[in-house]
Amino acid sequence: MPDICNYEGSNYRKEFWEEGEREYEDLAERIAIRKLLPREGSTLIEIGAGFGRLADLYAGYEQVVLLDYAKTMLMDARRFWGDDPKFVFVAADLYRLPLKQGTFKAAVMVRVIHHIQNVPLALSSIRRILGDDGVFILEHANKRNLKAILRYFFRKQDWNPFDRAPVEFVPLNYDFHPAWMREMLGKADFLVEERLSVSHFRHRILKRTFSPKLLAKADGAVQKVGAIWSLTPSLILKCVPASKSGRKSPSAPLKPEEMFECPACGGSLAIADEGLTCTKCGRLWPLEDGIYNFRMDET
Repeated sequence: MPDICNYEGSNYRKEFWEEGEREYEDLAERIAIRKLLPREGSTLIEIGAGFGRLADLYAGYEQVVLLDYAKTMLMDARRFWGDDPKFVFVAADLYRLPLKQGTFKAAVMVRVIHHIQNVPLALSSIRRILGDDGVFILEHANKRNLKAILRYFFRKQDWNPFDRAPVEFVPLNYDFHPAWMREMLGKADFLVEERLSVSHFRHRILKRTFSPKLLAKADGAVQKVGAIWSLTPSLILKCVPASKSGRKSPSAPLKPEEMFECPACGGSLAIADEGLTCTKCGRLWPLEDGIYNFRMDET
């Protein structure tokens, strides 16, 4: 299996968001997601949800799965959102999602795919759990951004931002060319319905001169037209299934045994005292501190 970028035990929330002066980026991403994500629906999953930064955007959904590989991140999310019964917390591997086909009306993945080593496998995994009537909101780091173009022109970097192949600038951190990402989405049976260009003003001088709210408001005003050139460091896409297989998303929240399947063998699961048991291979997937643990390396 591909390598996994694991944020277990990290101080990501405090160091990156709270102390990293990234309020503008947070607000700009929220504006884009609100534009692209349907406001309401039955079931939604956020993959790589971390500490639940974006969970308040899903108020119109009846059931929300917050999935991440790092249990410590999910514990943080549960402290904030655990009192709301519509939230389900799941520790799992994106490449082996423990979820049945067509389970979700909507899927969201923001600031995650730049850590994904095998993008085609990850996108196929997401398509499998999405109903034919569903929508997939994907954010990806843009290789062909203005800063990278200028750095390449002035010979400050070796890699070519116009080359379609992904670039791994540090281990398990990738930038993707927009055309390459569209191609991978197409191969995974997704059609890009809309694209927004995000974080036009991600520069330290601008961020120190203007308020985050003002910059985000300006960003929101140009996200659609900016997508024509797509020169920002981040792009957010609205994708829908390209073909129809007859798998409609559920019209109401699901019970655990209706939602999950065994990631080891694909078998059905039954409720057990300590979690969920596979009826096929007998493997136990524990419920620990309110988090369903489907990590293959631990169970």
